[in-house]
Amino acid sequence: MSEEVNSSNCTHDCNSCGASCVQRDPASMKLPANPQSKIHKVIGVVSGKGGVGKTLVTSLSAVAASRMGYSTAILDADITGPSIPKMFGATEKATGTEDNYMVPVETSTGIRLMSINSILDNETDPVAWRGPIIAGVVKQFWSDVVWGNIDYMFVDMPPGTGDVALTTFQSLPVDGIIIVTSPQELVTMIVEKAVILADKMNIPILGIVENMSYVECPNCNEKIYLFGESNIEEICKRYDTKLITRIPLMREISEKSDKGSIEGIEAACIEDIMTFLRS
Repeated sequence: MSEEVNSSNCTHDCNSCGASCVQRDPASMKLPANPQSKIHKVIGVVSGKGGVGKTLVTSLSAVAASRMGYSTAILDADITGPSIPKMFGATEKATGTEDNYMVPVETSTGIRLMSINSILDNETDPVAWRGPIIAGVVKQFWSDVVWGNIDYMFVDMPPGTGDVALTTFQSLPVDGIIIVTSPQELVTMIVEKAVILADKMNIPILGIVENMSYVECPNCNEKIYLFGESNIEEICKRYDTKLITRIPLMREISEKSDKGSIEGIEAACIEDIMTFLRS
């Protein structure tokens, strides 16, 4: 487990310390990308808790960027709960190069993916590893993968604000984060956790996506708020950030995600994400 920032045994000598501490100089800890890679923008997709649709938002964001003509990639940093390859129907495995680098999997529309499931023999094999090993894998996915020339890389973060989140923010040149939330009463706490971490790590918050926002009646198009009326605009105003989009509960999104054909989704939320990327 990482040492606390205010640990009494801290020597304040970061060069001799392996702890994940937010007081380190962030710039001094950035890892270089693979020498055969040039990645222009790195956007982390985060949530304060699990089950709010972070992987869905990561995937839809990559689809939106790809449709705009950008070379796009996804680094799946959710090592213990990887589902990015499943969303894209990417069943093939990552390959290696003669100089011991990895080559990412490529989807049908050319989005490049690297996930632990791209390496495991069976996608259902559990990843029962401790935090430092998991964090090390995320760093390898950055520095040991031949990504090539990428305009947008989206990093699908694990839920919460633990070791992997700290490692990603410290080691990768993250340009900003998208926070994913849902309309339940827990929304304020969920967003605040991510906001505080981003603030401590000096990383801009690019916007918020509210998932499972509502259901639209197929007969009259009335919006039905299953989890109660949302206060997401108030949350965005409180934290001085923008609402990127609201994603409704839609059968098309659910079915195409399950079938691995997320690249074929036609939904207004993708247009909203494209508008966000243009801004």
